[in-house]
This record gives sequence, C-alpha cells and structure tokens, in this order.
Amino acid sequence: MIQNRYVLCCGLFASIGGLTFGYDQGVIANLLVMEDFQRQFPASPLQQGALTAVLELGALSGALISGAFSDSVSRGRSIGIACAVFCIGSTLQTVSGTLGQLSLGRLIGGVGIGSLSMLCPLYMSEISPPETRGSLLSIEQFSIVLGVVFGFWIGFFTRNISGSWSWRLPLAVQIIPGLLLAAGSFLLPASPRFLVSRNQINEAQLEAALIADQNGAPGTKRGSIWGRWALLFTEQYKTQTWIGILVMFFQQWTGINAVLYYAPFMMRSMGVRGDTVMLISSGFVSIMQFLSVIPAIIYIDRLGRRPLLMGGAIIMAFSHASIAALVWYGQGDWAAHRNIAWSAVSMIYLFTAGYGGSFGPVAWVLPNEIFPLTIRSQGVGLSTASNWCNNFLVGLITPSLISVSPAATYMLFSCGCVAAFFWSKYLVPETRGRSLEEMDTLFESAVGQEIAQRKQQVGHRS
Repeated sequence: MIQNRYVLCCGLFASIGGLTFGYDQGVIANLLVMEDFQRQFPASPLQQGALTAVLELGALSGALISGAFSDSVSRGRSIGIACAVFCIGSTLQTVSGTLGQLSLGRLIGGVGIGSLSMLCPLYMSEISPPETRGSLLSIEQFSIVLGVVFGFWIGFFTRNISGSWSWRLPLAVQIIPGLLLAAGSFLLPASPRFLVSRNQINEAQLEAALIADQNGAPGTKRGSIWGRWALLFTEQYKTQTWIGILVMFFQQWTGINAVLYYAPFMMRSMGVRGDTVMLISSGFVSIMQFLSVIPAIIYIDRLGRRPLLMGGAIIMAFSHASIAALVWYGQGDWAAHRNIAWSAVSMIYLFTAGYGGSFGPVAWVLPNEIFPLTIRSQGVGLSTASNWCNNFLVGLITPSLISVSPAATYMLFSCGCVAAFFWSKYLVPETRGRSLEEMDTLFESAVGQEIAQRKQQVGHRS
C-alpha cells in the first residue's frame, strides 16, 4: 500500500467520510449529559434513544439512495452531494432551539452520513489493488474511530462553557470535515482513470460497457434501478448479499455503538461516580478502539478476515458476559464494591479492543470485495443500510434496556457476539487476496466466468 502513494492519499482523503460518522458517535455521548443540553431538551430514556437513533434512520435512507444513483453519477460528485446534505443537517443541529428541530437536523445529517458511509468505502475498494484492499478499506474504520476520539474529547472540553455554546460548538465543528471533503471530492480521480493511467483504456471501456449491458440483462429492464436491486436476491448473488447484510448486523449487535453512544450512562450503571471521572473513563473507550484498529490494518491482508472475526467475537463475548456478572453482583451497593466497578470498566476496554481489531474494520472490508462490479453499488448500499438499520435499533432500545436491567443488557450483547463467532466460523468464506474469478469457488457460482464471457461479448460489439 505504501508503494502506491497516490492510491493511499486518495483513500485517506476519501476516508474523511468515516470521520463524520465517528464524530457524531463521540460527541453525542457528552451532549446527552451536559446540563444546558438537558435543560434545553428535556427527554425521557426513550426520547434520548429516539434522538440518537433518528440519525441512523436518516443514514439508512442515505445508504439506499446512494446505492441507487451512484452508478449514474461519478463517485466523486456523489460524495460532494452527500457532504452538502450532511453540512445542511449539521447546521440545523447547531442552531436548533427545540427537540423537533434538533431531531430534524440529525435526520438530514444522517442522510449525508449514510451516503458517505456507502460511497467512500466503495470508492476506496475500486482504486485499491487486491493484495492491499483489506488494509486500505480498514482505514475507513480507523477514520471512524478517529472521529469518535475527536468528537468525544471536543465535547469533553467544551462541557463547562456557560450557556448553549457548551453543546452548540461541538456540533458546529463537525461541519469542517464535511466542507473539506466536499471541496476535495471534485478533485478525486474517477476510479476507471486508474485503469487508463496503467494503459488499460480498453479495460476501462469494457467495465463501463459491462455495467450498461448488465442493466439490460434478461429479467431486468434496461436502466431500471429496481432491476439491479432485484439481482441481489437471485440464486447467483444471494450468498454474497446475505454475507454483506449479516456482517453489518453482527457488527452492531456486538453492542459497540451502545457503548459509544451511552458510555457515560453505562459507566454510571457500573458504579463509576463523579462526572469528570465518569466522562474520562468513557473517553478512554474511544482511545482504546483507536489503538486496536492499527494492528488490524497491518495484519488483515496477512492473517485474513475470518481469524480476525472469530478471535474478536470470542474476546467480546467474554467481556460482555464478565461485565454482566460483575454488574449483577455489585449493583446493590457500589460503594462497597469499588474494585468490582473498576473491573467492569476494564472489561469495557477489553471489549473495545476486541471490536477494534475484528468486526470494526472487517465489516467495511467484506461487502466491498464480495460483489461483482455490475451490482457492487447496490450490494454495498444494501449492506451499509443493514449497518444503519441495526444501529438505529440498538440506539433506540439501549437507554430503556439499561434503565430496566444493565446486567441483562450486557448479556444480550454477549449472546450476539457468540452468534457472530459461529456465523464467522461456518458461513463466512476467506476472501483475502482473491480475484473475482477465484470468488466463484468460495460462493459455488460461475459469476466470474459469466462476467468474463460478457466482457468478451461487449468487447466484440464495441
């Protein structure tokens, strides 16, 4: 990856889209416990969950919309449009005076974030060579976690500002990366230009013609968006489709965003007392995740995807189960069980490390490498929509679950991690370094050969 610095630089710049997602995750944890924010927007646990989850609802729509139009508009221009939507939503959040206005701003901003979470990894996958594809796509998760760190600590340092600027300022800061990516998106090279720059002009033309030819394939209407979406659930593609959907499902039901969104509340449920101590303990969760992503970037193309998924699932399941047991034992009298409280906090850190080295980056890698070019936009869009749909559900129910039973909440996520382990072990093929033709063996299909034949047919017609 280092050898092709141009590809690396383009990928790093495109990953700013992940920064916008991560920043919201980090900043909302502080906002929900700020005094002026609570006074301005009084809310029940369910309303807090809805306020957090409405962004995911918008992101779900954004991912699906982008999957529909990104083949007709260049990747760079699509990213620019998504940034504009994100900035509009962020501005509305910053100036909000009512809970309804804030929710609307988060909904609009979520559409932009969801689009970027689909478009940026898609673009990165199309410019990366197979041997470093995993590492380059893992930068998306690195950028998300970097955004979490920035969002949390900016909110932490502004929380004592008097008045509404304690929460308006961190909301306004998120507009900066949106504007930066919007301005630079029009300078990003279209991914087929990488083929042209390598004297593969005919190949670039064939790939473009292949997409157009696929739109008019038997059983679909030429140029029909719904025709391309329907292909995802045909016999030859359904295995890839379900892998893309389920890897994002399990990424969310490990409980990571419940931890990030509601870390201060979770720390309180584990007996941590004192606002400053509670917030600092929560902030180190994002730092731990940030550090654990780095080894995954280095080793994902050496060790493969499945070992990381299985190892991470084991660590996360153990961590959640341990927290559940510790909370159940100590919640009756935390003052007498200070050591137990901090043991539970250490398990949160262990869980975060396990996630950062496994489902965090791998869930962004798999969907972008298992779909053939003809339906890649739709496949990645649907997979990303699965992420946001489950993110929405987790964000919505977590405050209520914690208020009812913190121990049961952690045990629920432990069960999710156990299920993720068995799914990874028995149903996820290893895709490390595989070309499209080699994917046929993994998915027991002839998609690669069919596309190669169609390329020859398209080439003869052109």
